[in-house]
Amino acid sequence: MSTNAGTVLEPSPKRVGQDSGGIESFFYDNKIVRDFGIATVFWGVAGMIIGTLIAFQLANPDMNLGNQYTTFGRIRPLHTNAVIFAFVGNAIFMGVYYSLQRLCKSRMYSDLLSKLNFWGWQLIIVAALITLPLGITTSKEYAELEWPIDIAITLVWVVFGWNMFGTIAKRREKHMYVAIWFYIATFLTVAVLHIVNSYEIPVTFWKSYSGYAGVQDALVQWWYGHNAVAFFLTTPFLGLMYYFLPKAANRPVYSYRLSIIHFWSLIFIYIWAGPHHLLYTSLPDWAQSLGVVFSVMLIAPSWGGMINGLLTLRGAWDKVREEPVLKFMVVAITAYGMATFEGPMLSLKNVNAIAHFTDWIVAHVHVGALGWNGFLTFAMLYWLFPRLYKTQLHSKKLANAHFWLGTLGILFYAIPMYWAGFTQGLMWKQFTPEGTLQYSNFLETVLQIVPMYYLRGIGGVLYLSGVFLMIYNLYKTAKSGALEANEAAVAPPVVKEASHNAGHWHSWIEKRPMQMAVWATIAILIGGLVEFIPAFVIKSNVPTIASVKPYTSLELQGRDLYIKEGCVNCHTQMVRPFRSETERYGEYSKAGEFVYDHNFLWGSKRTGPDLHRVGGKYPHSWHYHHMLDPTSMSPGSIMPAYPWLFEQDVDLSTTQKKLEVLKQLGVPYEDEYIANANEELMKQAKAITADLAKEGLEVRPESEIVAMIAYLQRLGTDIKVKETQE
Repeated sequence: MSTNAGTVLEPSPKRVGQDSGGIESFFYDNKIVRDFGIATVFWGVAGMIIGTLIAFQLANPDMNLGNQYTTFGRIRPLHTNAVIFAFVGNAIFMGVYYSLQRLCKSRMYSDLLSKLNFWGWQLIIVAALITLPLGITTSKEYAELEWPIDIAITLVWVVFGWNMFGTIAKRREKHMYVAIWFYIATFLTVAVLHIVNSYEIPVTFWKSYSGYAGVQDALVQWWYGHNAVAFFLTTPFLGLMYYFLPKAANRPVYSYRLSIIHFWSLIFIYIWAGPHHLLYTSLPDWAQSLGVVFSVMLIAPSWGGMINGLLTLRGAWDKVREEPVLKFMVVAITAYGMATFEGPMLSLKNVNAIAHFTDWIVAHVHVGALGWNGFLTFAMLYWLFPRLYKTQLHSKKLANAHFWLGTLGILFYAIPMYWAGFTQGLMWKQFTPEGTLQYSNFLETVLQIVPMYYLRGIGGVLYLSGVFLMIYNLYKTAKSGALEANEAAVAPPVVKEASHNAGHWHSWIEKRPMQMAVWATIAILIGGLVEFIPAFVIKSNVPTIASVKPYTSLELQGRDLYIKEGCVNCHTQMVRPFRSETERYGEYSKAGEFVYDHNFLWGSKRTGPDLHRVGGKYPHSWHYHHMLDPTSMSPGSIMPAYPWLFEQDVDLSTTQKKLEVLKQLGVPYEDEYIANANEELMKQAKAITADLAKEGLEVRPESEIVAMIAYLQRLGTDIKVKETQE
């Protein structure tokens, strides 16, 4: 893994020289690494500030700031996109662009492609920063960005892959180190995930409908969502761990054989586990069972990677006391091990029955995100900046202070969220000796956990304050040195081996990037195909229900407003087949009820009650008052008010186009109905406003609140609903 860097005369940065002994001189591009490093820090702070704000919004609805662009529903996906794709994404590029050059003993294939990768990625982040607060969203978790941005993501990702494979092709090191295997698998799998999940039909420039509906859309989304975590937050960081941990510890990787088993078993098994996000839903049982089985199997390869990382530190634990970089790495790998043990445990049906839809899942996710991704990124930054600027780290004391602030931040975040999750899961299911729900009012649970939300916010402040210490430390480090934009290096050219001198069987793949890419692609495609083909081809997986009809034009506009406001971030539309849920909400949800839902809106968190059976439960006036002032109907509610819904009008110019696109996707709208869509919309809207007028509530039929009421009143009414306990 040595870089073999030497001192040479200063030729042109892009010219390769060769001395009489065959040694070639060249230059590593450090400027692109520095640029991605600065972007990592900048977007990390931005994403964490938004995360801290939304944490306090759940404790105090006044923190929604009283306008439509800063509500929890609008900016929660901005937080997730910022920390995943902006903070972690730039960290991945930073680490890959530094390590790949040294592992291949070659400058990046193209400086132009490097710049296109950098600026293209930053522009995508800016596009997300603008569109998500405006309510331009698909509502699909970790894939909220609309279709023009999806296309831009595809193009920039291709640029990254082109640059990466070009560099690998011109490498001077025949053997591809294990980190490169993970980089290759990451590029290929993320490309497949993004393309498949982003199949959508545009309605306007900023609006589309998913090409999949209901159960099938849910399966595709959580195949994508789970594996976005697997192949964006995990595999590239494992590759970075395999490079930076041995460098920082100055020790070889513990086991080469274990790294082979770790890599192939991880990428093969991970891709199957997505359905564990949909246990006890309307997804077919066979798909749920596959998700459980492969999730439990994931413990072995995940812990194989953790063990390989921690045992690399054998003989170097004394350095952990002294070096903050190693402190961050040890906690990062430990957090990875904890999260990858807890994930399979949460996939067991009996555990999932209590944990799902609660803050337990939020705690689990953030142990991985803050511990594994955050701390490993901080370790890379502390290790890289002194080397990029040819100086010493400004202050180890500040770095150690950052470590302890970050660790306390994680504890203050995770422990209250675990407590809140256990509280929710148990209170939701508690019955009295007489057989009735003990806490029939959902708000009773919410009020119990508000203090936990405040503590979670404090944890975020602690974690973020450590990041500000790091920024100061890195700035002072950079000021004390000078960026070596083009770092001189020397290496001998690749010597072609005789075919009979193959060595270890796996070396045949390691020395051939195309074979590595082909086998990795096969490994990740198998699980997806086994899950998708039956779900899409065998009709019995999604049985239809004759009484289920498409949404009316007004209800469809209301549904799109529901998506725009991000209501799905707090409310589910999936009643699971538990007595505690059917008593509270009504009849459990059936697969056939969602056949016309493009996109599906099952949700993944219950900050508020499930809404799948809310239709007809309350009069129109209840929804009117609830959206204007939630506490007037639900004292103590942490939901923000939505006064702009009463002031803004539905965009009637899109109605007909929306119905046409949905018909193209198989929703059975009649041509005559499409032609008269707005007339039908106004007819239903006037009926609602007439009903509101009886209670002295004057509202224009074209206002957004009327469409929202129409959608909410439709939910769950297509089948006979069991009487629910008030």
